[in-house]
This record gives sequence, structure tokens and C-alpha cells, in this order.
Amino acid sequence: MKNKVAVITGGNGTIGSIFAKGLAAAGANVFILGRNEDKSNKVIAQLKEEGLTIQSILCDVLDEKSVQSAAQKIVDITGKVDILVNCAGGNMSGATVMPDQSIFDIDIAQFRKVNDLNLLGTVIPSIAFAKSMVKNGQGNIINISSMAAALPLTRVVGYSASKAAIDNFTRWMAVEMANKYGGKIRVNAIAPGFFVAEQNRKLLLVEKPSFAKLP
Repeated sequence: MKNKVAVITGGNGTIGSIFAKGLAAAGANVFILGRNEDKSNKVIAQLKEEGLTIQSILCDVLDEKSVQSAAQKIVDITGKVDILVNCAGGNMSGATVMPDQSIFDIDIAQFRKVNDLNLLGTVIPSIAFAKSMVKNGQGNIINISSMAAALPLTRVVGYSASKAAIDNFTRWMAVEMANKYGGKIRVNAIAPGFFVAEQNRKLLLVEKPSFAKLP
């Protein structure tokens, strides 16, 4: 990864910060994008203690001008973008159907926000940063999907629907880039399994676990 420029949206989050650490450790010049400056600074400080240097830029992935501005700043500093990892995303309680609820309890406003954050939060940065990749003739976009995109594994219906949309967009953009600009601009998605993070801690864990007794 030496001399590679990597950009990670949501780079101050659980998954994004791990990408930042891995890419920086491999020698890439890493920029994390996020709306929360304090969270970004904490990630920077933590990785600095481990001997790694990354940079951050304030950015809202749902604001086209904000994303375009961030892309231009990075190109002005480095001259290119080799890698984009779209980690920004999340879920809301109103887009989740809990055991004591039904589909009729979905909050459409929150369902819409979850879809916007995950889907548009991937589409907007992909378009903005792909311009630099097209100019340089190569690049790699990595989108974050979910195991829940293909199967109804959990109660997070809004999140699952948006991740399924990301799968479709990933395939579409991969074909578009290959047909228009050659095979050196790759677009892929990865689907992590389940892990505990602040957003899903209450959904995945119970406060007082109980264990069945064997007869």
C-alpha cells in the first residue's frame, strides 16, 4: 500500500477505524471522513499511539457539496485517490421491528433516513471520488454490505433493505466503470458478519443473560 491514497467514509466508527488502522499499517496515506470531529480526533490519537499517522476531514456523506469539497481537498494534497472505503452508515430504532412489534410499527421517516444514510451515503462519495480514479485510470471502491442484505436474518428491516440496495448499486457501478473506463477501476462490496458495536449493542445483547440448565 506504499504511496497509495485511501479515503474512508465513517472512518471514526467501529468498522471504519479498523480499515484506517489496517491501511495505515500497510503504508497507505489514509484520510478519514466523518461528521463528528471529536470522534475523528480520538481515532487519530489512538492510532498515533500505535505509531500510525492518519488525517481527518469533516464531511457529511449526505451533503454532495461537503463530499465534493472533501474530495477536492484530498486531491489538492495528494494529487489522487486510489482507494475509497464507504463505511458511513447506521440504523435507527424506528426502522427495526422488535419482538413485541410488527411491520405496522415501522416509522417511515426513520426508515427513509436509514436508507438515505446507507445507500445515498455510499452513492454520493462513490461518484465524487470516482472522478479522480477515472482521471488517473485506476482505483478501487469498496462498499460495506451486510449478511442481512441477502437473508432476513435480523429485525433490522430498514438496514437490511438499504444494504441490499448497496449490493445492487455495487454491481451496477462495477459494470459501468468497466464498460466506460476499463477494468482498472474496481467496485466491490464486502459483507461483514455480526459483531457488537455501540449501534447494535442493545439489539444483540441482553442485560441479564440466562442459561438453560441441562437435565
